Amino acid sequence: MKHLFACFFLLSLATIPQANNTHAALANTTTDSSTNIFIITLDGFRWQELFGGADDAILQNNHFTTDIDLMESMYGGSTAEEKRKKLMPFMWQVLAKKGQLYGNRRYDNNVNVANLYAISYPGYNEIFTSTTDVTIATNNKNNNPHRNIFELLQSNPTYKDHIALFTSWDVFPYILNEKRMGIAINSGYENINNANTDIEKNINSIQTNIIEAKEATRQDMLTFIAAKEYLNKNHPKLFYLGLGETDEYAHHGNYDMYLQKANEADNIIAQLWHWAQTTPGYKNNTTFIITTDHGRGANPNKWTSHGPFTKGASQTWVALLGKNIEALGEVKNSGQLYQKQIAPTIAQLAGERFSNETPINLASK
Repeated sequence: MKHLFACFFLLSLATIPQANNTHAALANTTTDSSTNIFIITLDGFRWQELFGGADDAILQNNHFTTDIDLMESMYGGSTAEEKRKKLMPFMWQVLAKKGQLYGNRRYDNNVNVANLYAISYPGYNEIFTSTTDVTIATNNKNNNPHRNIFELLQSNPTYKDHIALFTSWDVFPYILNEKRMGIAINSGYENINNANTDIEKNINSIQTNIIEAKEATRQDMLTFIAAKEYLNKNHPKLFYLGLGETDEYAHHGNYDMYLQKANEADNIIAQLWHWAQTTPGYKNNTTFIITTDHGRGANPNKWTSHGPFTKGASQTWVALLGKNIEALGEVKNSGQLYQKQIAPTIAQLAGERFSNETPINLASK
């Protein structure tokens, strides 16, 4: 477990003001290669909480929720709309007005993984390589043989050497094949190389000296602060932030912390959006793509699990905001999207083509 001091320190540093016809519609059919692209993933975060807020059947179960009264006061409500705004205010007060959200199955608006396994490595492989290789079936630390979207854009002069990748889960160097890709990934409890600012030095100190148990998934706030410092120093054009604690606490059956980490992730996204909208070169010139690698059990007693035999684990969601994204809000017409369409969408935003899959951008509503 992490020292309480580390949590207070992180909070003190993070003080920025605050494939049929369901396709995300670009404002124009053509895009230019100057667009900044931010990709953010919330590992294993269910569509049920994104679109419906705290699930009463889980929140009221003291097997999963330690302090029911507190969670009810923070995230409870009489309607899905009220609860989801409490849980993820940026998503529903900003992104839902200015961007697009897909995956509310109550309207038969479906987003799914296309891979067979509905676990993390196959899910991220699908998102970033647009492939569903049946031999990628575990979370083992094996180097991925498939070319990913970051490798494609590293060959584009606009994005070459302007790509930043920060992840909480330490398997990403294998998922993205860091050695072959040639782009550094700061992942898990990996220190920041060439740390020369006070924040970077403090992050390294925390990771080296304060963390008692260096688990596979780093604390998301620590990942974010390291990434934010990199943004301030280097201004990359393609940026990926992989958050992981929603999945960690779900596996532990801790609904209190699962909700807290979802709320924290929403705040992180808000801070990144504020940064983009107040930084020259990024304001009105940045697109956010936000998604997850897999779903979880749809049954309230199975919400902690996912995998090929867990009903609901293939059900995901995607949100888009920023340059070239029409303000459609929560898309309520029926349709089907897959995670394998995300890499081609990133490519199209950058003026490139990636795989034969259809980008999420063909038609206006």
